[in-house]
Amino acid sequence: MSNKKLIPLTGDQAVAEAMRQIEPDVVAAYPITPATEIVMNFSQFVADGRVATELIPVESEHSAMSACVGSAAAGARTMTATSANGLALMWEIVYIAASTRLPIVMPVVNRALSGPLNIHCDHSDTMGARDSGWIQIYAEDAQEAYENTIVAMRIAEHNKILLPVMVCQDGFITSHAVEGVDIFPDGEVKKFVGEYKIAHSLLDVDNPVTYGPLDLQDFYFEHKRQQADAMKNALEIIPEVLREFNDTFKRSHDLVEEYFLADAEVGIIVLSSTAGTAKTVVDSLRKKGLKVGLLRPRFFRPFPKERIIKALSHLKALAVLDRSDSFAAEGGPLFSEIRAAMYESGQRPLITDYIFGLGGRDIFPQDIEKVFKDLEEIKKTGKVKSLVNYLGVRD
Repeated sequence: MSNKKLIPLTGDQAVAEAMRQIEPDVVAAYPITPATEIVMNFSQFVADGRVATELIPVESEHSAMSACVGSAAAGARTMTATSANGLALMWEIVYIAASTRLPIVMPVVNRALSGPLNIHCDHSDTMGARDSGWIQIYAEDAQEAYENTIVAMRIAEHNKILLPVMVCQDGFITSHAVEGVDIFPDGEVKKFVGEYKIAHSLLDVDNPVTYGPLDLQDFYFEHKRQQADAMKNALEIIPEVLREFNDTFKRSHDLVEEYFLADAEVGIIVLSSTAGTAKTVVDSLRKKGLKVGLLRPRFFRPFPKERIIKALSHLKALAVLDRSDSFAAEGGPLFSEIRAAMYESGQRPLITDYIFGLGGRDIFPQDIEKVFKDLEEIKKTGKVKSLVNYLGVRD
């Protein structure tokens, strides 16, 4: 990465820059911490005449997503942004957006859901929406949040996908931390994103279509199957879009990131910014001769099962780090998905779960070192003493 291009930006500012370069036709939004600065910065671009976007301030997040649905159905390239309780207030329309196959892109700044009221980071908001039919991408840092926003538009609008996309980053940890970000030339982003033309516009009076009909026993099931097939298509098409993105911008995006996994005996799997801390610990333990590694899924929906099995099946012990709890008494949502995926592997590691960081509680290198120490014990004994663990919580 060239130092000449690095601009000091927060994660929210970086996402706003991506939105400026995409220049959507419509942005409808209602502010909520810690996502407020995304639309706040973008609204300044609108006020300064740097984009021709129609910015629609609404009275709630439910209204924001409702406006996005109408806009996208009419054929406009559409975006919004939200977080936590705002996403929860959108809930009804979030499902409608996905079911109607509308390629809306929504940056989501991960924040704990109430209650109790908390404005700091965990993944309970987007994990709660994991089965809503939206594609979900998780960023490690501001640079990736910026780049994911750009690639998300191409993914959402692909004619074999046509699904909305959440572009997730950790609240305050990356959304408000200032980093050097490499902003691509406007023209290159515009060319990569291209033009979008809807196949069946709500406003095409010569070829009328129906959006949001009553859909009872005769057709509802078939429409749900089509939606499921679109997510399967996404799993095949996303790597193609990423290859084009990588070739254009000299990057190395993939469905997952593998870090020292090839010869590892034990490993951890974690989303988003915590991966940065974990990599530091992996580096330190590698210098001591321990064969440890890390897997970071960049996409959680669609779930890249085959890539995960290939990356993890040779390990002897694996810890999943969840920044949310499913309250199923069986661990967090990432843990459940990983265990289910590994069931199909002929060779699979012993797996344990660590729930951490709820409500923004910090996770430190020594916490991750403890996880690796536990994994070494599991490798040695061949037994998992505790399936679900809470890391960094007071008893």
